[in-house]
Amino acid sequence: MSSQSNFALAVQHFNTGRLAEADVICRQIVAAQPNNADALNLLGLIAGQLGRGQESVDFLRRAMAANPREPAYAQNLGLYFLAQRQFDEAIAMGRRAVAINPNSAATHGTLGYILQQAKRTDEAVASLRQALKLRPEYPEALNNLGSALMDKGLLDEAREALRKALKINPDSIEARNNLGNLLQLLGRYDEAISTYRKALAIRPNFAEAHCALGLALEKVGQIDEALAEFRRAIAAKPDMAQPYYSMAVIHEGRRELPQALDALRRAAQLKPDFAEAHSHLGNALMSSGELDEALACFRRSVEIMQDPFIAGNVPYLIHFMPGCDGPKIAEENRKWNDIYVRPLASMRFRTYSNDCSPDRPLRIGYVSPDIRNHPVGRFFLPLLAHHDRSVIEPYIYHDTIHFDAVTERARAAAAAWRDSTPLSDMKLAEQVREDRIDIFVDLTMRMASNRMLCFALKPAPVQVTYLAYCSTTGLEEMDYRLSDPYLDPPNRDERWYSEKTVRLPRTYWCYAPAEEAPLPGPLPALENHFITFGSFNAYSKVTPPTWQVWCEILRQVPRSKLLVHAPPGRHRGKAYDILRSYGLDPKRLTFLPSTGTIEYFQQYQQIDLALDPFPYTGGTTTCDALWMGVPVVSLAGDLAVTRGGLSILSNLGLQELVADSPAKYVQIAVSLANNTHILSELRATLRQRMASSPLMNPTQFARDVEAAYRLMWREWCAKPNTRP
Repeated sequence: MSSQSNFALAVQHFNTGRLAEADVICRQIVAAQPNNADALNLLGLIAGQLGRGQESVDFLRRAMAANPREPAYAQNLGLYFLAQRQFDEAIAMGRRAVAINPNSAATHGTLGYILQQAKRTDEAVASLRQALKLRPEYPEALNNLGSALMDKGLLDEAREALRKALKINPDSIEARNNLGNLLQLLGRYDEAISTYRKALAIRPNFAEAHCALGLALEKVGQIDEALAEFRRAIAAKPDMAQPYYSMAVIHEGRRELPQALDALRRAAQLKPDFAEAHSHLGNALMSSGELDEALACFRRSVEIMQDPFIAGNVPYLIHFMPGCDGPKIAEENRKWNDIYVRPLASMRFRTYSNDCSPDRPLRIGYVSPDIRNHPVGRFFLPLLAHHDRSVIEPYIYHDTIHFDAVTERARAAAAAWRDSTPLSDMKLAEQVREDRIDIFVDLTMRMASNRMLCFALKPAPVQVTYLAYCSTTGLEEMDYRLSDPYLDPPNRDERWYSEKTVRLPRTYWCYAPAEEAPLPGPLPALENHFITFGSFNAYSKVTPPTWQVWCEILRQVPRSKLLVHAPPGRHRGKAYDILRSYGLDPKRLTFLPSTGTIEYFQQYQQIDLALDPFPYTGGTTTCDALWMGVPVVSLAGDLAVTRGGLSILSNLGLQELVADSPAKYVQIAVSLANNTHILSELRATLRQRMASSPLMNPTQFARDVEAAYRLMWREWCAKPNTRP
């Protein structure tokens, strides 16, 4: 048999998946003809499919050397490099193929595909348009052009390219899948679902379409069906990371943390450069109190992709970690600013047309994704509802699709309401300027869906951060931060704040109790004949030093029990192990899952005394506990986020419940646990004490905040460069 016949047989074996047989034949050909370029090329393709990476590269380079004028060999090597996500090498090979044959639509089309996968979108579009100039009826190029145009946000042009691709080749499942993706971007989920199903009718094991269909089904609330599609995607393509990631998002939304963690770990394992998976894994680990591992995940995600929102997780997480101090937070913020804010310097607004009259009514802009049934929404609503509209005109930039009863009340109290969810940071900044906002207030800091980059553009003359958590944004463009005398005592070192601190005279918080909260019941210990401690804070705040102190309290208060909110997962077992290490029966610790609002407040009826975690103390949960008649023992540190308990309890005249050391914390808790008379008296009087305190005087609180705004505004008006 001739070498040509042998090669044809090898190609037949390759095309039918008999790689070993094809490999044997090609090696025989190359042994007799070392420079047989076609056989060398096929050996390279076989080695690539068998996972023999370096051998694949060697064979393909030998094929290129044997026949330098054949562009297909450079294309194949480029596609191999692309599969390994070696984008620079892939692009170089794609360009080499084009240089060999610049009049080939295929070489331009392959280069365009490589560039599109490498996220070099403008170059990809140019290459794909050149391919279509050479061959207008080129469905693969039209499909890839549609995908690239979607990446650029040119959705009408993308739809035209994809429809043309399908007209030429109605069985192109890739084009149908991309059209489904486009329909999802347009919010036309039912049409997208139908489009994916048509693709799957052509190829039932098309993993990408199963995954995309799952995402569309999730959007329309068909969660179980979405999970089924993700599982089908995994069955069709077990090494595909995206369906694991998408499943994790659903599990996390269902508070199924162990399943979410398993899926995220698998996604990150399958695709080590999957930045979003590492970042999401960090968030899940943070929820389970695994702070060191969470920080490692966040740092890994930043190494892979310099995304400002992913990178912002690091300075936020630092606040929760034992041993954190101001300089550490300042350093992490400095790194973030150097990478993400300094490049925006030329885009920053520097002149304003606002009327500089110091005493005129002010237009205040608030932006947040959390103006809903969320701690931020609950604390913000009393301020918004009690603003004096003769001096304050509140504009709300509602930055989320979530809408509930809290949102409705906020909307009714606003002078103007803007849906800012679809706006880019620049577009939001332009809207703020168009609205002539005098003071622009951030309510999110580094938390999810924040607008730090919008504030970096400085769209308003005065910018303030407040409420999300009392710390620093690190932004030079953020002028002020609101605080109070307890969170930030006067004359303290504030060099690590990027903002000027303005202290409200009484309290940082204005509490509005949930309507679902029942009246406090009798002290549980009177019936139980033992003390029940509790902490319903986010488990991310429950650090190893916290556990050490809590275990010591349990040791010194015999028969006492502890209730803690925590999602299911291995962290619960670790907590039981900590109790065992102190010689304590793990049965004295009960974990409760997060629940609805009514159940949450009912759970306080089981607690005699609440224990604040540290270093990051509670805020909402502290107020909720006190409203339910449950006193809270807290440990005050140096940072503002470590002094929330001090601020709240001081406003109730209960500074004696605040410790300045772990030993004092134990002493206070044990002393109270041994005095059920005091606990009973507090249970009967705390609600009234709260109601008559500055914490629940929204009118006075609003006047205090408005006075702070007026001070800031007058300082801006007094600046020599204020006039436009």
